Amino acid sequence: MKKILIIGATSAIANACARHWVTQFENTQFFLVARNADKLAQIAADIATRGAIGVHSYVLNIADSNAHNSMLQEAILDLEHIDIALIAHGVLPDQTACEQDVSLAINEFTINATATISLLTLLARQLEAQRKGTLAVITSVAGDRGRVSNYLYASAKAAVSTFCEGLRARLFKVGVHVIDIRPGFVDTPMTAHLPLPAALVAKPDAVAKHIVTGIKRKHNVLYTPSFWFLIMFIIRSIPNFIFKKMKL
Repeated sequence: MKKILIIGATSAIANACARHWVTQFENTQFFLVARNADKLAQIAADIATRGAIGVHSYVLNIADSNAHNSMLQEAILDLEHIDIALIAHGVLPDQTACEQDVSLAINEFTINATATISLLTLLARQLEAQRKGTLAVITSVAGDRGRVSNYLYASAKAAVSTFCEGLRARLFKVGVHVIDIRPGFVDTPMTAHLPLPAALVAKPDAVAKHIVTGIKRKHNVLYTPSFWFLIMFIIRSIPNFIFKKMKL
């Protein structure tokens, strides 16, 4: 039996991961967390229909870090332990609006970085006590470099990736694995309004399949689709005197 906690369970990628896990494991129990109660209920019902032996849903405003511990305590009461914890929440800020509004910039950073670090800290304590399990968090290829078009989002994701690197080294010593998942462009509601190059846009199901395989194989950092590793290697290699003139 696998016991899986998914935070941000209504995201297209997280939902697809849950469907893959139901197929991969003979018996799977889920604790699903998200902000939208109606959508969460629909996803929970779908996962149960697909064969999960137990699905518990929990409504949470991720930005409220004071509520994180209560959520985790209920998850432990329901699951007893956690085999896989996937943090998949996030928002794509309006960079221009954030440049003009400090409170908006801080709020967007809180959702993408501070709230995630809060959850990682609490989950790390739980998995450390268990001395087993996998802690997976979806960051972004955007965190590899601060581009002028989305540097608030990029800085939040970079903060989480750096936090994960240190956390991975800490938890490795007690048998817990931490995987930093860095998707590129994915066809989701969050990116629907963006003029993205079609050749670089992946479907959520394909990304989820890659994530599920990456967790199983204990990858440390997973670029998905894989070609983003090369793309970001090139972008990271551009000298600053050139990079600052580019409109990426």
